This record gives sequence, structure tokens and C-alpha cells, in this order.
Amino acid sequence: MRKDDKASVSLKKILILSLIVIFSFSAAAFATNNKIKTVTIEYSNGEEVNIITSKQIVSAILEENGIILLPEEYIYPNLDEELGDRNSIIISTEEIKYQEIAQAEEERKIEELLEEYTPVVEKIEVVQEEIPYETITKDISEGAANTENEVITPGVNGIKEVTYRVKYKNDIEIEREELSSVVIKEPVTKVVQVQVKSLSRYGSRTSAVSYGNGKWSYSDSDLDLLCAITAQECCSSYEGALAVITTACNRTVSSSWKSRGSDPLSQYKAKGQFCYSIDNHWRKRLNGNYPSYVKQAVLDALNGKRNHTYLSFRSAGSGVSGVNIGGNVYFNSL
Repeated sequence: MRKDDKASVSLKKILILSLIVIFSFSAAAFATNNKIKTVTIEYSNGEEVNIITSKQIVSAILEENGIILLPEEYIYPNLDEELGDRNSIIISTEEIKYQEIAQAEEERKIEELLEEYTPVVEKIEVVQEEIPYETITKDISEGAANTENEVITPGVNGIKEVTYRVKYKNDIEIEREELSSVVIKEPVTKVVQVQVKSLSRYGSRTSAVSYGNGKWSYSDSDLDLLCAITAQECCSSYEGALAVITTACNRTVSSSWKSRGSDPLSQYKAKGQFCYSIDNHWRKRLNGNYPSYVKQAVLDALNGKRNHTYLSFRSAGSGVSGVNIGGNVYFNSL
């Protein structure tokens, strides 16, 4: 092929590509300037057909699609009207249907107009709402594998009184603004204690068990008695129960008290000291009738845990001075 022939072919390709680009831009411009939409045309016989058009005048849409009205037919919207935001054209032989459609359209426009000018009503409302309680967890299991959860303090929701400014339109809430809030009742925090899983009420062991690195040895019944006496002295909380058994443990190493017993149970049984020799109320707590945290406190104390260094205590209402733990005041006798 000669050079001039090659040049001619290249020129033709350039012209063709240019025409394609021009056509594409023209089509895009046409689509931009003329909104294309799908319109449903409902004929008087009930049939429907969907067409795609960019025209807005009803008569132009019919002409574009070769649709001719019969003398007895009515059309909605009218031939000289723009379709606007409507997506349908209805052709009917019943004038009343045309009138109904026109009336419905007019009513819709009136409703939209009224909606636009409906006044906003503002009200002040005072309501009571719950304040959810929080939950805290205390782990006293010291890494034990076999643990259980016990609710020490049940959670209780609080109550607050809240004042709102509320706006309504057509009796429908459209805006709510909080103006003030007053706590009527504070929530009670739920306290969950993670502890070593307790034995069954009647015990799962029958042989003597050593505690405190072998320092003391108690049978299941002795352990149950320790827990019953501790609970009778204080069962308001784990710390309160631990404080009671700690007192007995402290006495076993005190020069002033160890003559009354070399182990906590002996100290509990010493005449005139703890509830054991004063009354029989502790008996109702035998056989596991005490909170599991009391037993946990006793076990922890027997294995060396202490929460104070005092040797005596009295109830908080006795008038003595000291440190209040769980409702008892702890002190050292003179």
C-alpha cells in the first residue's frame, strides 16, 4: 500500500472516531436537557402499557407513541398539560372517572398545601423515667478454678423526673428537647461476688480437713459450727463476717487471749466471749443456714487472710469507740 493510501485510511479512522465522540456528547447533552422517564398509559379497556419518553406535554407523548383518542374518550391529564411529576396517563370513556381523578388530584394538592401551613404546637411535658442501675463484680476467689457468682446486693433502678419541650405537628411529635432533670430516687448498684464454690449444705466431705497450712484441723461439722457462730455475730457482708473470724484468729496468737484457745473455734466457745456461750440463736444457722460469703470469709481467715488487727468488738450501738466493720465496732481492750 502506498503512503498516500495509508494516510487516507488514517484520516477516515480519525473522522469516524470524531463522529462517535460528537454523537456521544450530543446524546449525553440530550439526556441531560430532556428528562427521560417511564410513563404508564392506562387505556379505556383496562389495559396498561409502559413507555419511555423525554417529552412533558401529554399530546406530544401520545403523538410520539402513535396513540389517537377516540371521540368518546377522556384523558387525564389534559392534552395541553405537562405531565410534571406524574408517572401515568389515564384514558377513559367515563367522564365521571375523569372527574374523580381530577378531584382527587385537587384534594391532594390542597392537603399538601394545608400540611405546609399547619401550625407547630409546643408543649411542656414532665415525665418520670427509670435510671438503670450499674453492676459491679468483686472477685474474692483468688484465682480458684471452681467458682460461683452470688448477688450480694440486688440492683434497683432509680427514678428521675425529666422536663421536656415537645413540638407537635398534626398531633405527631416532631421534636423533643430536654430542659431539666431531677433525681427522685437514686439507683442501687448491684454487687456480684465471685467466690470459691461452696460445698453442699450437708457437706461433700466426711473426714477432717486441715486449714491454715495444717495449723488447724476441722471436720465438716466443726466448719459448719464456725460459720454458724460467725453468721450470728455478723452476716451483713463478706467483710463483716471476715472481721468476726479475724478477731478469733487474732486471739489465738495474743498473749492475753491464747489461754482461752489455740484455734478459732476454741476462742468462739470461750465462756462469755462470743454468742456461743451467751445464747442459742446461732443454732438456727447450723446446717448451712448462712450466706455463702460467710463460709468464704471463714475459709479465707482459716487460711491466713485478715482484715484488721483488733482483739475485741461490740455492736455499733453499744457506744464504744473503734473501727466499724459490717455493723460491729472493733477495738483492743485495755
